[in-house]
Amino acid sequence: MYYNKVEICGVNTSKLKVLSGEEKTRLLKLAKAGDENARKELIDGNLRLVLSIIQRFTNRRENLDDLFQVGCIGLIKAIDNFNTELDVKFSTYAVPMIIGEVRRYLRDNNSIRVSRSIRDLAYRALQAREKLQAKSNSEPTVREIAEALGEKEEAVSAAIEAIVEPMSLYDPVYSDGGDSIYVMDQISDTGNTDEAWLEDIALREALKTLPERERSIISMRFFKGKTQMEIASEIGISQAQVSRLEKGALERIRKQM
Repeated sequence: MYYNKVEICGVNTSKLKVLSGEEKTRLLKLAKAGDENARKELIDGNLRLVLSIIQRFTNRRENLDDLFQVGCIGLIKAIDNFNTELDVKFSTYAVPMIIGEVRRYLRDNNSIRVSRSIRDLAYRALQAREKLQAKSNSEPTVREIAEALGEKEEAVSAAIEAIVEPMSLYDPVYSDGGDSIYVMDQISDTGNTDEAWLEDIALREALKTLPERERSIISMRFFKGKTQMEIASEIGISQAQVSRLEKGALERIRKQM
């Protein structure tokens, strides 16, 4: 219902300005030098970016106006902290900053309430992890974090897990420009067996019409419960190719049946 909404927080989204790369570079340098007008123009010129990002969170039934405002906070932080001397596109820096701000908002306003003590322990654990990581240049274990805090390992582990935002099976984890791989593609399907699938004669006949490689992928994926990554490694192609072949095979099976 949100996608058709024209006005957000008093802003007409159909008339949002889009800045060119050259304009962004010029305005970022001016804003870094303290030009408030350039900073404001940068904010206005990137509101469409904020809008495009927050729409991926609308399935949570959050108020779009609230998400938009939170996303704008992330955008402002990105503008104020962006290093114009680095050879990095502003959007490359701003997108994770905006997403992070929205995720923090959703985490703190989650309907599943986490007690203050557990949340405080989790935040202290995250701070300790950053310090240990910077010191050793490697990811610390939960035990190391717990020892640094003087807390029990089980308590630290539970606290960190308590504030992790649930992930949707339809969250994309990789895209090669056209074919996205989602979380559900990384999960083995152990619920479907040969017996359950082959009870349906129509399905058996549909499988016979597939090319050998696609039939092999479907067999490994759904009969043997292998992940796309495992299949890709076994037959020597990329996971994106496995995903593309699997989707094509399933579509042909549906049409055949």
